[in-house]
Amino acid sequence: MVSAATLRIGTAGWSIPAAARDRFPAEGSGLERYAAQLSAVEINSSFYRPHRASTYARWAASVPADFRFALKLPKTITHGARLLDCAALLVAFADQIAPLGDHLGPLLVQLPPSLKFDSAVAADFFATLARTVAAPAVCEPRHLSWFTPEADVLLAEHRIARVAADPARCDAAARPGGWRGLAYHRLHGSPQIYRSPYSDEQLRTLAAQIAHNEPAESWVIFDNTASGAALPNALTLQAARSSNNV
Repeated sequence: MVSAATLRIGTAGWSIPAAARDRFPAEGSGLERYAAQLSAVEINSSFYRPHRASTYARWAASVPADFRFALKLPKTITHGARLLDCAALLVAFADQIAPLGDHLGPLLVQLPPSLKFDSAVAADFFATLARTVAAPAVCEPRHLSWFTPEADVLLAEHRIARVAADPARCDAAARPGGWRGLAYHRLHGSPQIYRSPYSDEQLRTLAAQIAHNEPAESWVIFDNTASGAALPNALTLQAARSSNNV
C-alpha cells in the first residue's frame, strides 16, 4: 500500500460512515476494518484527554506493519501551557504513546489562533520535543505571525514541517512550509469547515501536485468528518494517487 515515495492518506479518527461500509471488510474492529484500506489515521482525541498505554498497545496490535498513527499533542501543552515549561508534560505524553512503537507517525502541534510566533519560546519547545519523543513533528499555527520567513527558517532548523491547511488563513498557510523533508496536509472542508466535501477534480489536482512537487513522504488527513465526507474523500484521493503513480 505504501511506496518508496510515500503518500499516507487517512482521516481524523477511523469512523466508517454507512455510505462507505461496503468498501471495507465486514469483520473486525472499526480500526482493523479501516486499516485494511488506508495506511494512516490522525488521532485527535489525544488533544482532549490522555489515553492509557494499554490503549495505544491495543491499537498498535490492530493494524498492519506499515500503518502509522499521527497524534495530536495534548491541549495542556499547546493551549494550556502555550509551549512554555512543557518538559514534564511531554515526558508523560511520551510514556503514554510508547507502545505504538514503529506505528508512531508525526506528532501534530496545533497552536491556538491567539498564539503569536516567539522565536525563543518556539526554539526551546521544539528542541525539548525532539529530545523527548523520537518522532517527526508537524506544526499547524493559526496566528499570522507564524507565516513569515523568520518563522519558516526556525521550523526548518528544528526539522518541523508546517502543515498545509484548508481552509487557509493566508496564502502561505495553504502550502507546506518549514522543514521540507515531510509534507502534511489537513483538509478541514471548505467553504463549510468540518462538513464540506472535496470534489473529485480537487482531489485529482492534489494528487498530481503531491506527485510532482512534494518530498519523499507526504500525509493527507481529511478532517471534514462531521458530514461523513472524510472517508469517501480519502478513498477517492487514494484512487487518484494510483492513477498518478504517486
